[in-house]
Amino acid sequence: MKNIEVEIRSFITEEQYKILVERFKREADFIGEDEQITYYFDSEQDLRIQKNNNFSKIWLKKGQIHDEHREEIEIKFEREDFEKLEKMFSTLGFNVEIKWFRKRLTFKWDDIEVMLDYTRGYAYIIELEKMSVEKDKEETLNYLKTKMQEIGISLTSKEKFDKKFKYYKENWKQLV
Repeated sequence: MKNIEVEIRSFITEEQYKILVERFKREADFIGEDEQITYYFDSEQDLRIQKNNNFSKIWLKKGQIHDEHREEIEIKFEREDFEKLEKMFSTLGFNVEIKWFRKRLTFKWDDIEVMLDYTRGYAYIIELEKMSVEKDKEETLNYLKTKMQEIGISLTSKEKFDKKFKYYKENWKQLV
């Protein structure tokens, strides 16, 4: 079972975003557009809930945020259940640490998913993702890096993402 999410991402400019949208409309299959609201909780694990255009979900990612590969567990619910999920986690003692408001365009390009994101108060981002099994995760990672080079986008370091994320985490209420 492919349960390891392998992903790479880079910050891009608004101009690069627009160019990439046009490129992937020509070269890839458009999967859809999504408006997402994600709440990150103050837990030891990367625990989140999300409401998007189609459903709500509980989402746990093992490992550290911005790792290139980690196990992911999702449980989907009806879209209308988002407030119940928030209430359940707050009743259990979890506090919302961050609220994230993102517009996402998703494309299928060859055998990978390409996400072009605009997160309010944060940044424009391109993300390439492919699910893998544990034994193939490094090979999958190298493949994604090759695909990112193919479109001419330099990888943003984990350190830069961590720094930007820390700033957003501390200031998101003012930024959105």
